[in-house]
Formats: sequence, structure tokens, C-alpha cells
Amino acid sequence: MDKPKVLFVQQEITPYLKETHMGHIGRYLPQGIQERKKEIRTFMPRYGCINERRNQLHEVIRLSGMNLVINNTDHPLIIKVASIQSARMQIYFIDNEDYFQRKFTLTNKNGEYFADNDERAIFFTRGVIETVKKLGWAPDLVHCNGWFTSLMPFYLKEVMKDNPMFSDTKIIYSVYNDEFPGQLDAGMGKKMKTKGLPDSELKKFENPSFLNISKVAVDYADGIIFGDKEINAELEKYVRDSGKPLLEHHDRDTYIDAYNQFYDEVMVSESVLEE
Repeated sequence: MDKPKVLFVQQEITPYLKETHMGHIGRYLPQGIQERKKEIRTFMPRYGCINERRNQLHEVIRLSGMNLVINNTDHPLIIKVASIQSARMQIYFIDNEDYFQRKFTLTNKNGEYFADNDERAIFFTRGVIETVKKLGWAPDLVHCNGWFTSLMPFYLKEVMKDNPMFSDTKIIYSVYNDEFPGQLDAGMGKKMKTKGLPDSELKKFENPSFLNISKVAVDYADGIIFGDKEINAELEKYVRDSGKPLLEHHDRDTYIDAYNQFYDEVMVSESVLEE
């Protein structure tokens, strides 16, 4: 039997960024899942503050070179990769000069969120999908961590639903206490427009607040994990009311085994339902 394939889509990974709880999970969860006999691929944005020389990032020419059109503008997709030798694990980075060259992650030096974070999230999501397609690696399960990855469930279930690589893919979305103030750009839905995607679906992104885009991610996910002990109360209620398979918050001593078991349950329960 083939090993289950798990795709990790991460907002943050230690040691490429200053360590956070989410970044710690981004670093050690994929390794732990790989050690539990699953095949993995891991992606994150190539923020400009990541030191390429120190972390030995290099461009993967065969995967780079595609243009993604967002808001009627071509944006070249650049794929870089680095290895965490001790874990025998590669990290793929989605890069682009317009979106990821600035020396910060999601906010500027004053802590203000970038006005184009909506486009950056769209580019990152589409970049991961296109790269996985080029790799010819069909994931059994996709685990998204952080609001910056929240468009992935929607794209996989709506935009890629007729692509055989993703037609059986299950999606888990981890909810964190990473709320941003206000809203992303009001035109976000229009920028997401693509062939075969009706305007009625894009209306879900008319008011792209943290709460609203997180709710859309929950709607399209097959399972939810509480990545933090404390999360937005309204979002917590929405998750619980959804009736989706839910894994409560686990501390660092137990979460890898708990997540691994939850992956198996989501993959098995969905396939049983389909039979």
C-alpha cells in the first residue's frame, strides 16, 4: 500500500522566521508525520526577511517560470527550496519580486498590515497548487496553518474540483489566534476570478475580514484543528456549530500523535462515506 501523502501549507516555519507557536508546528509537525510513515511536502511564502544564504535557499528552475495573473497583471512564480538536514525534510518556498521581496512578513516596520496581503495570499495559494501539479504529486490530505493559507480549501474544492489530482483530496484547516484588524482589500473576490468560477461563489469574499475568510475556510475544510488554546470566540462557535470533525487544542507533548490520528480519521471517514 502506498504511503498517504500529506501536503503542509504553512504561514510560518521555524527556523526561517523568528520562532512562534505556529512556526514551531510548521517545523516539527511535518517531520513527525514523516516519521509516522507518511509522505510529505511542505510549502511557505519566501518572505524577504528570510536570509537565503544562511538558510541555503536555491531556485528550482524546472518548477519556476510560470506567470500567475492577478488583477490583470502577470506575476512570475519563482520556486525555491531548502533542506532541514536533521529532519531529512525539504521546504518549498513560493517567491515573487512584487509580493515577497520586502523585508517583512505580513506587516511593515510599524506593525501595519500590507495593503496587498489579499493578492499575496492569492498568489501563494495558487503558487502552491501549480507547483504541486508540476511535481505530479497528488496529496491525499492538505493541512493549512494560519489565515494566510485560508484560501486553499476554497481553491481546491471550487477551482480544482475537476482536476483528478485533487478530486479525492481531504483538507484540514488549523485555526489560530492570528487575527488581523479590519479587512483585506474589498476587491479581493474580483481578483480571485478565474475560468469556470461563478461570481456567486466569489461573493463569499465581499467582506474579507479575518472572521469571514476563516469561516469560508471552515466551510470548505473536511476537518478543523484548534491550533491555539485561545481563538476568536465567534469563530470557535462557528467551528463547533459546523459539525465538522474537530480536534481540540493539544500541547507540544501530544499534538503530533493526535494530529496523525486525526488525519487518518478524516481520510478514512470521508472515503467510507463515499462508498
